[in-house]
Amino acid sequence: MTGAGLPGRLAAPAFAHLLDQLHERLREGGIHATLPDGSHRAIGFHAPGPEPVVQLNSWLALVRLATSGSVGWYKAWAKGEWSSPDPVPLFDLFMRNAISLAGTARAKGPFRLLNWLAHQWRDNAPHQARRNIAAHYDLGNDFYSAWLDEGMNYSSALFSPLSPAGEVGGGPIPTIHRDIPSAFPSREREGDLAAAQSAKIDAILDRLALAPGDRLLEIGCGWGSLALAAARRGATVTGLTLSTEQKAWAERRIAEEGLAERITILLEDYRDHRGTYDAVASVEMVEAVGQRWWPAYLAAIASALKPGGRAALQYISIRPELFDAYAASADFIQTYIFPGGLLLNEPRFRALAEERGLAWNDPHAFGEDYATTLKLWRSRYDAAVEAGRLSGFSPQFHNLWRYYLMYCEGGFRGRGIDVAQVTLVKG
Repeated sequence: MTGAGLPGRLAAPAFAHLLDQLHERLREGGIHATLPDGSHRAIGFHAPGPEPVVQLNSWLALVRLATSGSVGWYKAWAKGEWSSPDPVPLFDLFMRNAISLAGTARAKGPFRLLNWLAHQWRDNAPHQARRNIAAHYDLGNDFYSAWLDEGMNYSSALFSPLSPAGEVGGGPIPTIHRDIPSAFPSREREGDLAAAQSAKIDAILDRLALAPGDRLLEIGCGWGSLALAAARRGATVTGLTLSTEQKAWAERRIAEEGLAERITILLEDYRDHRGTYDAVASVEMVEAVGQRWWPAYLAAIASALKPGGRAALQYISIRPELFDAYAASADFIQTYIFPGGLLLNEPRFRALAEERGLAWNDPHAFGEDYATTLKLWRSRYDAAVEAGRLSGFSPQFHNLWRYYLMYCEGGFRGRGIDVAQVTLVKG
């Protein structure tokens, strides 16, 4: 079904109808498409927006998209059934038009059921959570150190002043960073990444108002950068991780800085930890929790905090009106990158926090900064591959990760997903 033979010619009317539907549903932007028979078509263009260029090499790509959503669209890309000189604007386009496209990027029928069942099998119950984390983070410290900044920060950097997130769940999507001057002269410079990651950590710690001697619990401590920064401010830190690779890296860094007396890293699930703290920090950990376990995660924070204590969270959310369809079927990232992962429905999560006595204060969003972070990560990833620092992985693996970084960047640029920080205060 490439379009060059009899099957392609026979199926062409059905695909033409599918393209007609896509043309009508694209409210912003459009696609400059070259079809399998060599013809060109402009799809959409009813209002300004992204204008990706797409070469459709096989009609089978549309079959995969229509039946398996974002999972099928990735498979089609990996098989060469479609290509683009820059896929990021295409992912941006899909995200901006997610409502009007009405589930085009979601699996349907038996494919949806199979994807959903596979995702449920990876639910972050205590016995499964460590396997899910290992599947992603235990790819190895050498892998991540080849392309992350020197601090090994695998979460959004902060390149410019935070902007208010607006009313949670109400009104239009906030315009993030429009007409706000950047804290850095050029957001695209490689040298800015480490500084912007430090700015992100400082913003989290500033929310906690740590005093020397305060006890801080970090849920999901990564490779230790925030714990080190907090210890330098005089705090005593307990960090929790389920990754043996992260624990080993963090403990080496802590020893090198002579801060072992102030920082303890535990290979422990947040649901099992006991203790009382002045503050809690958790940076992009909640995406690995899953909706079923949001109450347990928030209960763990509330239990750990002393009265009046503060928790600072950085989290990734999806537009509330997209959440139910998103949660009902595993997408590309849940299938190939983060088993058991789920972005937040912010209004629901906030309600759960408030039910547990945690006041939701000062939320700030900076989604464009995540798009910039992802673009820089991809540049660094490509440079690492070119330099041979990631030679232990196959070309197919590298292509998967490039696609993942582009897919996420497009999602943030399309403002269907966002990143924010919030302070939770225990009453």
